Amino acid sequence: MADRASVVADLVRANRILLRHGIVDAFGHVSARHPLRPDRFLLSRNRAPALVEEQDILDYDLDGAPVEADHPPVYLERFIHAALYRARADVGAVVHSHSQAVIPFGAAQGACLRPVSHMAGFLGEGAPVFEIRESAGPCSDMLVRDNVLADAMVLAMGDAPVVLMRGHGATAVGRDIPQAVFHAVYTEWNARIQAQTLALGAPIYLTPEEGTAAAAANQGQIGRAWDYWIQEVGGAHG
Repeated sequence: MADRASVVADLVRANRILLRHGIVDAFGHVSARHPLRPDRFLLSRNRAPALVEEQDILDYDLDGAPVEADHPPVYLERFIHAALYRARADVGAVVHSHSQAVIPFGAAQGACLRPVSHMAGFLGEGAPVFEIRESAGPCSDMLVRDNVLADAMVLAMGDAPVVLMRGHGATAVGRDIPQAVFHAVYTEWNARIQAQTLALGAPIYLTPEEGTAAAAANQGQIGRAWDYWIQEVGGAHG
């Protein structure tokens, strides 16, 4: 079983990997369920992903509150992570980003992010979209600032691995950090390819059966991708 230190090291690596692949920039965050305390999760303090170090990772409870009383400033949208760990036992890690290629698929009426590449077979019949206006009304700042909005996002997401957030970004989950990062990276990958394909003509999407089979095949290869990505960022661990 993993210990806290190894999960923290992987969170630092994940921040660097997501930055390198354009999933995050100065904003965005990645978390993991605490390996020894299922009632907690691990997430950085409020810091740009490129700057996150091991000492920045804090423990949070499942309401999104930092466990330490005397804590530094924390992310405004930590509730996204808390709500997913509360609601879904299958979730071991969460990536929230403002991925540029993905945002149009949550903003364009009638659009649907569907797998055109086998690498994104996990998208199934299409990523659901969270419309924040249905919960916060027409005057919000688009941020998931509390557990009420976070719970609404989780409801819209259902059991999907990715949810798009209209006018905002996306949230991807996985059973562990490598899988969540894989889902975030290849959601962006698929969004770019789908947009390029739409410019040429009508895309031929994967069938649900193809998506399921491709996702199962890729699942066994996530370790290969994770090892490569760690090498790309120089084996960063703090």
